[in-house]
Amino acid sequence: MTTIIIDDNKIARTTMKQLATQIDDLQVLGDFSNAMEGYNFLQKHQVDLLLLDIEMPGMTGIELTKNLGADKAVIIFTTSKREYAVEAFELSVADYILKPITPVRFLQAIDKAREIIESKKTEIQSDNDEFIFFRDSNIVRRIRFDEILYAEAMGDYVKLYTPQKFYAIHTRLVEVEKRLPQHQFIRVHRSYIVAVSKIDTIQDGALVLHGKSVPVADAYRSSLNKRMNIL
Repeated sequence: MTTIIIDDNKIARTTMKQLATQIDDLQVLGDFSNAMEGYNFLQKHQVDLLLLDIEMPGMTGIELTKNLGADKAVIIFTTSKREYAVEAFELSVADYILKPITPVRFLQAIDKAREIIESKKTEIQSDNDEFIFFRDSNIVRRIRFDEILYAEAMGDYVKLYTPQKFYAIHTRLVEVEKRLPQHQFIRVHRSYIVAVSKIDTIQDGALVLHGKSVPVADAYRSSLNKRMNIL
């Protein structure tokens, strides 16, 4: 994985760089004292991960994240303030670390980012009656419809969950919905589509599929009950 560090605090940059250099598969391509320097670097270089402060002079980390758009790298926010957590996670960042950063907390965040980076898929390419294809870099991979538990919208990506893992696909949930067979899947929330045959229980307004909980929005509850033929 490649990363850059953007933080106006020199001590924080040094600490993160020291921690990052101890991780074998993490390469630090540069560190920057403000968001604009980082933005200019990202226009010329492909980076997997951003270690990004939030409060900085000029452009904030949140503003930089919004300006990077759909093709942005995976982001870990680093900050001394808790109050940005909700807004940060609405931007689908991998993690949110409070300073001072400890080695254990840093490793936890890197592990989350690595999982997203390794599973990230750029697009669904084709489909037929039994499976869909999606592109992973230069490799086209296949997943059978009967392997999918549910799909979840996450910012610029859709996560397809199977019992073993998830795949992050760079697309919109509406595009995934078009390609999933309607007789097997149903939308239960603006952010979720589930496989009807994989539903184990409905409890407290949520579905349970293979031990994973999925919320059901009121707007979709009636159609779900009819589909499941609930007595």
